[in-house]
Formats: sequence, structure tokens, C-alpha cells
Amino acid sequence: MRGVSTTLSHAPRVLAFDIFGTVVDWHGSIAREVQALRPGVDGAAFARAWRAGYRPAMARVMSGELGWTLIDDLHRMILDQILPQFGLQDMGEDERRHLNKAWHRLDPWPDTVAGLTRLKAKFTLCTLSNGNLGLLTNMAKRAGLPWDCILSAEVFRAYKPDPATYLGVARVFDVPPAQVMLVATHQDDLAAARACGLQTAYVERPMEFGGGHGKDDTPNPANTLHARDLLQLAQQLGC
Repeated sequence: MRGVSTTLSHAPRVLAFDIFGTVVDWHGSIAREVQALRPGVDGAAFARAWRAGYRPAMARVMSGELGWTLIDDLHRMILDQILPQFGLQDMGEDERRHLNKAWHRLDPWPDTVAGLTRLKAKFTLCTLSNGNLGLLTNMAKRAGLPWDCILSAEVFRAYKPDPATYLGVARVFDVPPAQVMLVATHQDDLAAARACGLQTAYVERPMEFGGGHGKDDTPNPANTLHARDLLQLAQQLGC
């Protein structure tokens, strides 16, 4: 229940975290980066357009149309496609490369570092993101994210929601899937994890898509836990 601490019958040993939106604020971060480069551009709209290309680009890989491709490279493909929509087709190669690496520089939500630090005292923490290893490592270094291990679609050569990703976490740590909890702000990600036998925790991120683009954070009883942020999740898990 929202706002209520929950006692688990079987506590997890490993907490695996979705990253974009759950741990870091991709929308606000990308909007700021774009506006810093080109002040006249609607950074919020640009951020949403860039993110909107994410699933279709991954679908091209999962269908076999493209070979295995890192998210850095997919982000660059999407960036090149959307620049003309915002009158930025004149952007040079150096600027494009710098802007594409903005995904390595995403800012954490205000509760993130403190929440992860509390959770780390009791659980093994890892990433489980479609972001590539270099991206996730650079992000963690800059933002001070205290991971015990960085796991990525790159490790499993499969994007979420492929079962290989969720089951891969259990395999890496040699634990049953039920001893892994996926923490995410996306119900489809959590549903795929549950189908693989993982526990799931939903974290509310009402501002993921910016102001005026709210999300439905209604609790889903299928999830093991529901928390307003990572600090409340730490409280629910006894940290």
C-alpha cells in the first residue's frame, strides 16, 4: 500500500534497478543540456522526442533488422533523425557527439543517492538497464551512485523485457529469481520481471516526463512493494 511499510515473507538478497526515470531524471537533464547548447530550442519537447525514439530503435535490434547495437549508438541514430524537427540540422559533429553523451551525465533524483546508500547497507545493489556499460559507469561516477555491480543489456546481449536480462541477474549472483527484486517506475518492466519469478517494487516518479506530462502512479497489487521514492523503499525494506 502507498505510504505503508510492508513486511516481506521472503526478503530479497539483490536489488536490481532500472535506471532511466527510476534512478535518474532523464527528461530534466536532457532538456537542460539542449537548452545550454541552443537556448532557443524547447528543451523539454526535445527530450521527449529523443526518448520517444528509444523503443522503436530497440525494436529494430530485437527484430533482427539491426545487429546488436549499444544504446549509445541507438541514441545517436535517434538524435540525427530528430535534429531537423527542431531546426538543428546544422549542428556539427562535435556538438552532436557532446550532446549524445548527455545520457552519461543524467542527474539523479533528489532522494536517489541517500536512498541507495541506505539500501546498500543491507542488500546487494546492481543496475539492470538497457544502457550500455560505459554509459552506466560514467553516470555512476559523476552522480555518486553507490552500485555494488553494474549490469546491462550489453552483458546479456538482450534488451529488457527479454527474460535473459532478469534471469541473468539471478544467474550472476547465483540466487533464485525470487531472491532478486527489480526496482522500477515502469509497470511493463516490472510485469516482465514478475513473469520471470522476481519480486518487484514500483517507485513513483510523477515528473519523469516533465511538468504537465504526469504519470499514473496508481499502486498495482501485483507488485511486492510500492514506494513514493527510494527513501521510503529503504524504510519498507528495513533499512
